[in-house]
Amino acid sequence: MSDKPQGFDTLQVHAGASPDAATGARQVPIYQSTAFVFRDADHAAALFNLQEVGYIYSRLTNPTVAALADRITALEGGAGGICCSSGHAAQIMALFPLMEPGRNIVAATKLYGGTVQQFTNTIRKFGWSCKFVDLDDLDALKAAIDDDTRAVFCEAIANPGGYVTDLPAVAAVADAAGVPLIVDNTSATPYLCRPIEHGATLVVHSTTKYLTGNGTVTGGAVIDSGKFDWSASGKFPSLSAEEPAYHGLKFHEALGPMAFTFHSIAVGLRDLGMTMNPQGAHYTLMGIETLSLRMRKHVENAVKVANWLEADPRIEKVTYAGLESSPYFDRAKRVCPEGAGALFTFAVKGGYDACVKLVDNVELFSHVANLGDARSLIIHSASTTHRQLTDAQRAAAGAEPNVVRVSIGIEEADDIIADLDQALTKAAIRAA
Repeated sequence: MSDKPQGFDTLQVHAGASPDAATGARQVPIYQSTAFVFRDADHAAALFNLQEVGYIYSRLTNPTVAALADRITALEGGAGGICCSSGHAAQIMALFPLMEPGRNIVAATKLYGGTVQQFTNTIRKFGWSCKFVDLDDLDALKAAIDDDTRAVFCEAIANPGGYVTDLPAVAAVADAAGVPLIVDNTSATPYLCRPIEHGATLVVHSTTKYLTGNGTVTGGAVIDSGKFDWSASGKFPSLSAEEPAYHGLKFHEALGPMAFTFHSIAVGLRDLGMTMNPQGAHYTLMGIETLSLRMRKHVENAVKVANWLEADPRIEKVTYAGLESSPYFDRAKRVCPEGAGALFTFAVKGGYDACVKLVDNVELFSHVANLGDARSLIIHSASTTHRQLTDAQRAAAGAEPNVVRVSIGIEEADDIIADLDQALTKAAIRAA
């Protein structure tokens, strides 16, 4: 094999996998096994002491799930990674080694509604808290970070509006403060954006979305860059101090760039139990094989649909960063050089009621609480995914009452446009 680094299209097919040693199976087998037999007592002890890498119990590690983690890690350019049961699980898994009671994170205001809810209410049950900041205001970000801050969190392409975060600028602020930047790369995927190259420490995914691409299974992933010095400040004792459960092992001292990944397996998955099932991992592995092909079509269609919507007099505005009129257009070119994704919103003349009528009259689009499917999807965020938020939170997230979110699929673009056209007509939405 050549020493030349393999390209993205090659990695998405081959990374993390080779023909099965026992059978020669070309596709990664589904290792539907709870436990794995030890060679002998010494082998078992070495595995439990983290002295040897291998498989013990599928709550911790599983060959099918490990192959998926390795593939996503390769695509993101990380040092190591783990997979878990959902995107929300991935967010908790990312924070778990970093946080303690009384600590906080600083997060972007432009986030998926479920994430805002998780960070506003649920993490308080752990004694953690979150400050929400518009990350376009770097001075506000700097001011929000204090001695108890343990991470900055954002989305590369924000859900629902498709806004693009200035990752290099945000990473520079986080780095100066000595805290990791965690980037949710679900909407962009590593094909459009590689946050680690822009300074991110950790990357999280809902593998449910574009990585799988077919709306069949839920899952999450956390990828570590391996570049953060967890021992520099004393702020991250779970990784730098002695771990009682492993006879005083110091993860960062002993494992270096793999410290976060091994801690996430040996402590996080062991104790939180947010396990991905091997069959789900298999579906996602198959989906990733065509990731670049799908994303190219997603982006091509999104550009065409967004331009059509922007020119339609029944539409007030379109938030797609791939439009030349978007304030994020130039940033998208830098941060997401292969395209601005296929997720965005548009504001409909006629307000809340018009949006509800629109989603009730689509035929090709599916009205579902998901994104990243091969099919085109639509939802009215204010009445669904962002319903539990306050009016101010919805406005900050870009989920106002007159806004509809679309995830543009890989169908014929003209058919997607025709469906939106007829639904707007049936909803009796007229130009002002």
